[in-house]
Amino acid sequence: MTGLHRIVVGVARFMALLGGVILTALILITCISIVGRAVNSGLHSDLVQGIAPGLANWLINDVGIGAIRGSYELVEAGMAFCIFAFLPFCQVTMGHASVDVFTNMLSRNVNRVLDFLIAVLFAVALVTIAVQLYEGMVRKMPNGFGAAQTSLLLEFPIWWAYAASLFGAVLAAITSVYVVIVRLYELLSGRVIVPNAVGADH
Repeated sequence: MTGLHRIVVGVARFMALLGGVILTALILITCISIVGRAVNSGLHSDLVQGIAPGLANWLINDVGIGAIRGSYELVEAGMAFCIFAFLPFCQVTMGHASVDVFTNMLSRNVNRVLDFLIAVLFAVALVTIAVQLYEGMVRKMPNGFGAAQTSLLLEFPIWWAYAASLFGAVLAAITSVYVVIVRLYELLSGRVIVPNAVGADH
């Protein structure tokens, strides 16, 4: 199981890194869009229009200085992917926040039972989310009744965003089921495969 665990952690780490790259790109898009909108407003001001109207209009119309078109749509779709990209690593490393004031007073065996039950609840929740996300994606795809739904400004098919999120959601669901198996093995064998030390304890 140690070799399998390394593979699961490696895939989850790759997804987390990919999510981090996408999140960084979304932050840059947001910042550039905000700065562009502010500069665009400044170029439209009476002061700039009075001093250099030709330059201001050239920067606005020809260069295209302003907010990034569809930035909100990109951030909305990208953030959904990032959330699901981070979930597998958080799940396999037990990185979820935990309040252990009460459980610290319990025996190790009781805590193992609780860890198993918590893993089962997470698995049920994540598998349900993945199934519902798949069904939502199917409803957004083109069918016999019409074309696929698209975003308002960029007009990209909405199901693309669902598909990207579904990829992370399915990996999170698979990881959660794996953690259930690990927790059951720990409960029956007494060995520790996935320690709880990575999580944020309170």
